[in-house]
Amino acid sequence: MPIKTKGIVPRTWRWVKRIFLFLFFAQFFYILILKWINPPVTLTQLSSFFHGYGLKRNYVAMDEISPYAKLAVISSEDQLFPDHDGFDFKSIEKAMKHNQKSKSLHGASTISQQVAKNVFLWQGRSWMRKALEVYFTFMIEKIWGKKRILQMYLNVSEMGSGVFGIDAAAKFYFGKRAKELNRSESAMIAGCLPNPKVFTVKPLSKHVASRYPWVLNQMHHLQDDPDVIKLLQ
Repeated sequence: MPIKTKGIVPRTWRWVKRIFLFLFFAQFFYILILKWINPPVTLTQLSSFFHGYGLKRNYVAMDEISPYAKLAVISSEDQLFPDHDGFDFKSIEKAMKHNQKSKSLHGASTISQQVAKNVFLWQGRSWMRKALEVYFTFMIEKIWGKKRILQMYLNVSEMGSGVFGIDAAAKFYFGKRAKELNRSESAMIAGCLPNPKVFTVKPLSKHVASRYPWVLNQMHHLQDDPDVIKLLQ
């Protein structure tokens, strides 16, 4: 006896639309509430915990973070952060040209893109993850604004093996709170960000030892930029 399929396709399509709408509004609501509330946990933090690296973190407000730490990560990771809309297209173009010619891959992710990845997505390289990263970057730029994005970056970024956020890093490396970090300490932490599990602050790796003086120099050049000053206050 043939199986009746009449009506199955429309019903399936209705359920697919309902599920899609539910997921869309759920993620939109989550983005919206994260403008004021810190994420309970991220996939990267869970991965760190379950892979045995531990999970040290302590979310802090912007006024509990040293201006030097804010300036250091902008100087190290994304000097055009105050000016772009989430994407640095010139850097992306340069990275693409380099990666076509070299086996050593260069990234061009802005602070906004890194926040989108670290808060909402998983680590790794795939076109699907990159597409979602573009979407979430666009959304947080429109909904959160620069100060909230910078605060989130300083709270959720891995800054050591199992160490997440500037306050946990300050305690782990220097035995102090994030607001007490000086210029050199902030530059050292910023210097480890490309790969904090390998580029260690303590013991001081060769990479951080050579990079943090460069970060200090960039901080000197950026510290009087009016747009940067607004983010440091």
